[in-house]
Amino acid sequence: MHKRVDQPLKGALLLILGEGLLAGMAAMIKHLSGELPSEIIVFCRNALGLMFLMPILLRTGGLGQLRTRRPGMHFIRAATGVGAMFCFFYTIAEIELAKAVLVKMTTPFILPLVAWLWLSETITLRTLIAIAIGFAGVVVIMDPDSGVEPVLLVALLGAFLMSVAKVSIRRMADTEPPRRIVFWFGVFSTLISAVPLLWARPLPSLEHLPWLLAIGLTATIAQIAMTTAYQVANPGKVGIYNYTAVIWAAALGWFLWAEALEPPFWIGTLMITGAGIWNLRQKA
Repeated sequence: MHKRVDQPLKGALLLILGEGLLAGMAAMIKHLSGELPSEIIVFCRNALGLMFLMPILLRTGGLGQLRTRRPGMHFIRAATGVGAMFCFFYTIAEIELAKAVLVKMTTPFILPLVAWLWLSETITLRTLIAIAIGFAGVVVIMDPDSGVEPVLLVALLGAFLMSVAKVSIRRMADTEPPRRIVFWFGVFSTLISAVPLLWARPLPSLEHLPWLLAIGLTATIAQIAMTTAYQVANPGKVGIYNYTAVIWAAALGWFLWAEALEPPFWIGTLMITGAGIWNLRQKA
């Protein structure tokens, strides 16, 4: 048996790159949201992402590896994932980019609760404290004294749906390898997100095509970079770099749209990222 190589520097750089690409994808989505409805963007992101992934999947294992006996679980994973995508894309269009990305980062706090309810997994006291601090950070960002922005509730719904999607992956881990899960997510998410095409208007024009292709390609490269990061490095050592997503988003939001973020955002950011990093160190 070969000893697993641990390359934390390479893993950290790949995660930072992956989060930067996802922030760039979010910025492109925000740019297009003024011209295209979220339903169209979600479909194109899924369909074009699958298009870019298929040659990679076929070259590394062929069609045989994609056969499954658990289509129902794959459908649940895709349905919740697409639902989360709709929430996230809508949020991106409505509020500051960094704020949308940060609320999405509450997924790691919701995930243990979903895993406890669905898979009967235990939750440590440290994790419960981190969850409490993380959601207190969300409350600070919402700033109830100034009036809660309803769109932030949509963002939290998206984080919950994403947690269900991630736990469903764990639920299938005993029989389904990663490539199969990626493939069936691409297939089902494309089919599910195609339904709103019956009523969503306007449809994309040729001038939108480069942007949509860039979104699909960027998402695919980011997915590969982040998957590789966890293959070459201990997740407990490099997982903290997922929180660079907020830095990337804040920088892009400021540079492209001059988005200014109020003190409650930064206080909430410290609470959420601090709690997440503290809890992650437990698993190292």
